[in-house]
Amino acid sequence: MLYFIEVVLPLAVAKTFTYQVSEAEFDFVQIGMRVAVPFGKTKIYTALIVGKHNTPPQLYQPKEIHQILDEKPIVNELQIQHWNWVADYYMCTIGDVFKAAVPSGFILESETQLLPKEVENLPDHQLKDDEYLILEALRHQSSITLQEVVKILGKKTVIPTINSLLSKGAIALHEEMTEQYKPKLVRYIKLHVIYHQQEHLLELLEILSRAPKQRELVLHYFQLHVRERKPIAVKELMESSGASIAVIKALIDKDVFEEYYIHEDRVQFEKKEDASFELSLAQAAAFSAIEKGFQQQNVMLLHGVTASGKTEIYIKLIEQFLKEEQQQVLFLLPEIALTAQLVQRLTAYFGNQIAVFHSKYSNNERIEVWNNLLQNSENARVVIGVRSALFLPFSDLGLIVVDEEHEQTFKQKDPAPRYHARDAAVVLAKLHNAKVLLGSATPSLESYYNVKTGKYGLVELKERYGNVVLPEIQLIDLKDKYFRKRMTGHFSDVLLENIKETVHNGEQVILFQNRRGFSPYVECLTCGHVPHCPSCDVSLTYYKYKNQLKCHYCGYNIANPTHCHSCNSLDLNAKGFGTEQIEQELVRLFPDKKIGRMDQDTTRGKFGFEKIIDSFKNREFDILVGTQMLAKGLDFDNVTLVGILNADNLLNQPDFRAYERAFQLLTQVSGRAGRKEKKGKVLIQTYNPYHNTIQQVVNNDYAAMFQEQLYERKNFKYPPFYRIIRLTLKHKDYDKLKEGSLWMYNVLKQHLNIPVLGPEEPMVSKIRNEYLRTILVKIPAENHLGKTKKTIQKILNSFEAVSHYRSIKVSANVDYY
Repeated sequence: MLYFIEVVLPLAVAKTFTYQVSEAEFDFVQIGMRVAVPFGKTKIYTALIVGKHNTPPQLYQPKEIHQILDEKPIVNELQIQHWNWVADYYMCTIGDVFKAAVPSGFILESETQLLPKEVENLPDHQLKDDEYLILEALRHQSSITLQEVVKILGKKTVIPTINSLLSKGAIALHEEMTEQYKPKLVRYIKLHVIYHQQEHLLELLEILSRAPKQRELVLHYFQLHVRERKPIAVKELMESSGASIAVIKALIDKDVFEEYYIHEDRVQFEKKEDASFELSLAQAAAFSAIEKGFQQQNVMLLHGVTASGKTEIYIKLIEQFLKEEQQQVLFLLPEIALTAQLVQRLTAYFGNQIAVFHSKYSNNERIEVWNNLLQNSENARVVIGVRSALFLPFSDLGLIVVDEEHEQTFKQKDPAPRYHARDAAVVLAKLHNAKVLLGSATPSLESYYNVKTGKYGLVELKERYGNVVLPEIQLIDLKDKYFRKRMTGHFSDVLLENIKETVHNGEQVILFQNRRGFSPYVECLTCGHVPHCPSCDVSLTYYKYKNQLKCHYCGYNIANPTHCHSCNSLDLNAKGFGTEQIEQELVRLFPDKKIGRMDQDTTRGKFGFEKIIDSFKNREFDILVGTQMLAKGLDFDNVTLVGILNADNLLNQPDFRAYERAFQLLTQVSGRAGRKEKKGKVLIQTYNPYHNTIQQVVNNDYAAMFQEQLYERKNFKYPPFYRIIRLTLKHKDYDKLKEGSLWMYNVLKQHLNIPVLGPEEPMVSKIRNEYLRTILVKIPAENHLGKTKKTIQKILNSFEAVSHYRSIKVSANVDYY
């Protein structure tokens, strides 16, 4: 009998592949284990086993596997089910999901090794200099890697040289798999077993009397051992005794101490003793309503105004699941910036039961969280993470909390899988028979519509914690202020006066401007020329600090021009304004105050967010300027004033969700003010103070915004009444793309009896030298979504089969909003 395994490769291929194994290997391997498999001519990839059977493939001769990489599964079957759902619903391949889900340290790729071969009659004069250097290196070591060849030759293109040596038969190539994860081993010491007896110990101290530093260290070891009553690390002993490593080494060489290593997690948290708190009456009522709701509904929406204390309710709910059910809990956040504050609050309460998972953590740290969950360890009862944490190997998931569920950052844009974490979380919870709590002060229209149709339960929390009043919101008409010449830079007289008063009282200010950089573009006042990115269809953003123009899509940058590239005029002017410009204006207006800035440019690096948030919390900054990172659930006690410099930027977007997003963002930013005893104030600068959405923000009227937007959505066939799939076509040849997109549109129109819009040039119609066209397919709620997607997939497969269009890249984005 023949034995086969079915595997998934971390590549964008739509199917699984069959490989042959021996009977012993077949009995040993399990679904969810990794194997190294040959794929293509020379490459070896890490593949994941998703099935075992005895049926040979019909279309190709199966290869044998290279090696088995795991002793037990690293992925469980519920995960594979969830991955299949993500691949199916979001129209991508299971390989895409596998690559996105697993930490890159688990996905090993082969490295090409060069081995020497014995060759007779190959005189040195027949070798070129580069070839001679490679062979000389191979005389001193058994093999070298491609990376080492690059270093030896000092150039990047080494393939021609290697091909030449291969043709002369001087070397052979071999593919080697390398494991990237290294566990953290901490060095500990203990007293040799013979010195546990009293007489031997006295004898030792007598011998060491001639080495006072060693004797002192041994005595210090005893003090530490009695006090701590736990294993003693070498680092800890050195720090507390002040001894050098040489003294410890001498005692190990004399067999006084024995050294050993313990595997430790790289990230550890400590619980605080005084972290307990009591829920207010409103919070307690909401908490019991959620408990009751979970008896009838699997998904509950907690709609609580900003600063109503939703996090405390989450903590009590998590505590209950850990106590009663002993289950795992997943806490999803939209932004890495939020994890810093939340981790502090939750670790104070739950200690080392917390694990954190996001992209700012190193590969090794993420693998440790993965392994802790696989082992159902006490160190990972509660996982805090951004959207990628959904793919972790949960075995006993009881609760998923999705905080700020309305946030658009829960949607993965590129690359595939283009999933929405909130929706995927609801499906994951269903697989585990777990509960989901969605929390927001400004719920998304889709979630609130699900409440209205009875799909989700609803709990409302209408008052702030500690009876703190909501901030007073005041509108400033920019048209009027500019007309009366009452503007200083981008600040109205009212906003400046309030900032002065607030900082004078020792309180802090947050200023919001949803654009980074100094100016969105630089314009020539003579001919109107604006410098554009040569690879993308966008103007270059001006950064004054670096004195350069930069593209936010591909990273292209040039020095700030001194003259116009079109007409050589010296009359250049920066138009519009971003966070960098606001920061510089504030430095000029308030020279004696500390100004901070929080945007994508200032939060690079692992601890970028923590540094800025902690500095502001510790009152090292008086004024903090930032983009929408500031709007998401951050809690600062001393902020009493929030200024929004231009609300119209948010309203005037070419997007059907513009007004909903503007309402959410303005309400969330306003909610950062007056979160403790002092009453907060919010000043919104706008050219259109009577706009419906801005009036709804002032009156905190979510219901009116919901009704108005729902009416519009129904009229114009948008979600939640229609599902939308956006197809994006890319190619370097504009004419070929135009022709291909028209072919696609016509075939879709022919086969689907539903609205198909396009092909349309998007707002940014060229990125990284590739032109873009989009086609929108609107699927009514009553139509079968699965069947429509199957029809679209067949059309995409037919498109790829046309040789003329094969080079056009097509990506499908389901629920792209």
